[in-house]
Amino acid sequence: MATPGQWIAGARPRTLPNAIVPVMVGTGVAVGEGAPVWWRAVLALLVALSLQIGVNYSNDYSDGVRGTDDERVGPMRLVGSRAAPPRQVLAAALGCFAVAAVLGLVLVVATRAWWVLLVGVAAIAAAWFYTGGKRPYGYRGLGELAVFVFFGVVPVVGTAYVQTEHLTWPALFASIPVGLLSCSMLVVNNLRDVGTDELAGKRTLAVALGARRTRLLYAACLLVPLAAALAMIPLAPLAGVAVLAAPLAVGPVRSVLGGAVGPALIAALQQTGKLQMAYGVLLAAGLALSL
Repeated sequence: MATPGQWIAGARPRTLPNAIVPVMVGTGVAVGEGAPVWWRAVLALLVALSLQIGVNYSNDYSDGVRGTDDERVGPMRLVGSRAAPPRQVLAAALGCFAVAAVLGLVLVVATRAWWVLLVGVAAIAAAWFYTGGKRPYGYRGLGELAVFVFFGVVPVVGTAYVQTEHLTWPALFASIPVGLLSCSMLVVNNLRDVGTDELAGKRTLAVALGARRTRLLYAACLLVPLAAALAMIPLAPLAGVAVLAAPLAVGPVRSVLGGAVGPALIAALQQTGKLQMAYGVLLAAGLALSL
C-alpha cells in the first residue's frame, strides 16, 4: 500500500501551477471588467486542479502498465515503482475526473451555457487519452498542443466566461502566454525523459525533435510569454508588469540551453513552476487593474 506521502508525490504537486495560473489570469480579466463572481472562480480552480491531478494519476497508470516508467529519472510513479497497484491509481484518476465533471456541471447550470458541456467532455477526454487508450496522442508528439489548449486557452477563457458570461479578447490574448508556459513544463519534463521514452516507444515531441531543438523550444516557451506581456500593453496597459518575472527565466533557460540532463532538469522544472506562478500573479494583477 502506498503511503499518503507517496500518493501526494504521485499527484506531482510541482505541476499544479498549470492549473492555478490559468484560473488566476481568467479571474484577473473578470475583475478588470468589474464582473468577478468569486464562488465561480473557486469552482473553476477546483475543476482545473482536479483535471491536473487526474491527468497525473492517469499518466502514472497508463505509462506504468505499459512499462514506460520502469526506468526513469524524475519524480516517483506509483505504478512504475510498484508502490500502488494499477487499479488503485486508475480509481484515483477516474475519481478526480468525476469531481471535475460534477463541479464543471455546476458552472454550466449556473451560466446556462450548455455548450460548455462539450468543452468539459473534451477536456476530460484529452486528459485520459494523453497516455491512455490504444493510440495515446502523447506517444505521437501531440502532448504540447493539448496542453496549450486545455491548460492555456480553455481555462483562461473559460474562467473569464463563467464569471462575465461573455467571451472577451483580453482573455483570449492572455491565454496564449499562459498556454506556452504550461507547455514549457511538459517540454522540459519530456526532455528529461527523452532517452527512456525513445527506448519505450513513446514518441513525444522531444523524441521527434531531438534534444537540441527541444532545448530551443523550451527557451521559446519561456521567452515568448515575456514578449507577449509587452504586446498586450495597448489592450491592458498594466499587463506589461508581467515582464518583472523575467529574472526567474534566466536560470532555467541557461541550464537547459547549457545542456543540463537528468536530475539537473528536475531543478529546471521546479524553477519553471516558480516562473509560471510569478508571471501568472503579475499578469492577473495587471489585467485586473487596467481593463
